[in-house]
Amino acid sequence: MSGALHTYRKVIALTGPLLPVVSFLGRLPTAMCQLGSVLLVAETSGSLATAGLAGGALALGQTAGGPLLGRAADRHGQRRVVPAAALVNAAAVTALVLAALAHTGTGRLALLGALAGASVPQVGPLARTRTVSLARRAEADERTVAAALSFEGTLDEVSFVLGPALVGLAAALSHPAVALLAAAGLLAVCGTAFALHPSAGQVVGEERVRTPRTRLPGAVYALRVTMVLQGAMFGASQAGITALAERLGRPSQTGLVYAAMGVMSAAAGLAMVAVPEGLALRARWRIATAALVLLSVPLLFVGSLGTLYAAVVVLGAAYAPHLITLFALTERLVPAARLAESMAFLTSGIVGGQALALALSGRLAQDHGPVAAFAVMVVAAALCVVLSWSVRGLPAASGARAPVPLRPGAAAPSDSAPRG
Repeated sequence: MSGALHTYRKVIALTGPLLPVVSFLGRLPTAMCQLGSVLLVAETSGSLATAGLAGGALALGQTAGGPLLGRAADRHGQRRVVPAAALVNAAAVTALVLAALAHTGTGRLALLGALAGASVPQVGPLARTRTVSLARRAEADERTVAAALSFEGTLDEVSFVLGPALVGLAAALSHPAVALLAAAGLLAVCGTAFALHPSAGQVVGEERVRTPRTRLPGAVYALRVTMVLQGAMFGASQAGITALAERLGRPSQTGLVYAAMGVMSAAAGLAMVAVPEGLALRARWRIATAALVLLSVPLLFVGSLGTLYAAVVVLGAAYAPHLITLFALTERLVPAARLAESMAFLTSGIVGGQALALALSGRLAQDHGPVAAFAVMVVAAALCVVLSWSVRGLPAASGARAPVPLRPGAAAPSDSAPRG
């Protein structure tokens, strides 16, 4: 335990204490907007179909816009791209709220939802890119790099548990519009603070070093497909949990069950720093995908609230290790000048896969019961296993990338000096 804490202290020493705080607060609005938009439009329009369309448009916009924003950050630097995206996104979310309150038509709501999704500033992927780049630049050992990925993964998990909870609380106490307006303000402030943090200028972007745009290994695209399948597992499990809770007459438990899974996933992510360095990423991936299948199968047989809680909490222990391993493999395989784009592709894959699977599994659960949604999840996990064993060109052993170059004359962030 003390060794793990020491490793995480090294990560904080690289980033400084402020960067994790602003990056967490900057990614929290993204976790709030998906559910918040659905609740808002459902309440103001009285139509679940219109609400689903607005939420789906937001997810589609984020899926399409994320990689483009990541590519722009690689080429022009996070300091230029993120503030503009944060302000546009805050304005788009505010416009969506005002339009919903004004009972605007479905088409305009969907358009504003798509704009809000496409302009998400991708703080999570860019924070992961920045933290790993700082570790590589400092020639940190592989355990520290792994800890950086685990730490960022945990921040993601906590945000996606806390964000919907905050939306639900605001909706219960006041109105969903309050949650979305708060998210817009938080993103404008903390997204800008994240972009202007001194660490944003430390790594050379593709445009700055004038390197030609290189082709990515085929394995990178397989990892992206796997992330879509992981997103499909999220969407199918959400549909199945919702359907089963309603069948048991406890629909209010849906959010708590899903949150329990997220908390366990976050804990498992933090524990990843204890994985032996000698265990190759390829082997880790295969182990993680096997765990996804083995731990998702029990959901096919749950029939009570207690067994549902137990099954999803155990399954949550497999989620973060799989996600972190995919991020680590991508970080090893792609050029440093395309890292932000690649990290954004992975995150967009989760969003897209989740949205598609939620729509499909929700319909299956409605027609055939919760087990049909859970079956979709098991199939997605099995496909992850197939990919983990069939993809070629993965690193067989642990090894470091070349250090990330420092911008000419760049100094360490003012709040990231090593601490004694």
